[in-house]
Amino acid sequence: MTDTPDDLLLVNVVVEIEQHVAAVGWDQRPRLYALVDTAELFEREPHLATMIGTSPTGPITPVEQESLPDGDLDEVLAALAWPDEVIGCALVNEVLMLPAEVAETAPDDVDEADWVAAHPGRREIRLAVAVMRDGARASCLRFRGDEGGEDEVLVGRQGQDLVPNLADALVATLR
Repeated sequence: MTDTPDDLLLVNVVVEIEQHVAAVGWDQRPRLYALVDTAELFEREPHLATMIGTSPTGPITPVEQESLPDGDLDEVLAALAWPDEVIGCALVNEVLMLPAEVAETAPDDVDEADWVAAHPGRREIRLAVAVMRDGARASCLRFRGDEGGEDEVLVGRQGQDLVPNLADALVATLR
């Protein structure tokens, strides 16, 4: 698969967002970003050009939103809608995952989230997913390294959707 400049642009945006969040460390709440056209942003808000610098860093600027409300993330996203000025959005969220063969052995009589959190085979992952109104998407996963170890980072783009359900939920917020 050949990457187009737009594919690479969105990959760069999602990686930039994830690196920004990673600089603060682990154990963070979900973070939501509006993706806006940088030129239009500077036209509407000229004071930002002097704060950021006279030349935009790229054609898309991520703008972090207020903290998301507590509750089920699926329900929070289902209630979200963006104004037309927002050309895309991104979400960064930390989750716990188990290998598929282990996840299938979860007992029926326990809280699944508690069971996963206590399982020795769990992996902590930070998901960063960015989508555009035209359906383009990119994602970045950071696997938390063992104590003192380095994190592992995996980047995906349009044809390599790493978290399709989350990307679909974000696209739905743009309609």
